[in-house]
Order: sequence, then C-alpha cells, then structure tokens
Amino acid sequence: MSKPQVRIKLMGFDHKILDQSALQIVEALERTGAVVAGPVPVPTRIKKYSVIRSAFIDKDSQEQFEVRTHKRLIDIVEMTSKTVDSLANINLPSGVSIDIKS
Repeated sequence: MSKPQVRIKLMGFDHKILDQSALQIVEALERTGAVVAGPVPVPTRIKKYSVIRSAFIDKDSQEQFEVRTHKRLIDIVEMTSKTVDSLANINLPSGVSIDIKS
C-alpha cells in the first residue's frame, strides 16, 4: 500500500514570482524533514483574444491579447507533523494561487 501523498499546485501569471514562491515552499518543507519532489513545470496555458477596434467601418482592424497561465507542481512524498504547520504559515506574494490536495 502506498503512502499518502500531498500535491501542491501553484498557478500564476508571472513565472518569476511563481518560481520564487515554489522555491520558498520547497525550502520550508525541507527544513521540517519532509521529502519533496519538484517543483515540476506544467505546460503554460495560453488564451488568446481578438477584439475589433472599431465597431462600424473598420471591422478588419483587430487588436489581439493573450493571457499566459504558468503552473508548477510540488509533491510531498513523506510528511512530518511540522510540515502541515509550516504550510499554513507560508506567506505567498499576491498573484500566486495555491491548491493543496491529498
């Protein structure tokens, strides 16, 4: 029977802040004695939007926008009792979304 594994999923629009947050989480978990795998980069999701610039005559003129969502996965293979406390006390910068599943 395999041990329970916890997966942390980080998402954000700025990859530099996301990488710093992932490094901060991994360092905090390793200080508690947990065995960590990751951060693993997941392919970036790109959403593209085209918007018509003018509503009447110049309909061929369009502006294009895109939103890039970067993701990282961190797996905690072996946990200790201090690991849960350290996860609750981590301060992440704004713009980084965290999702923890067991």
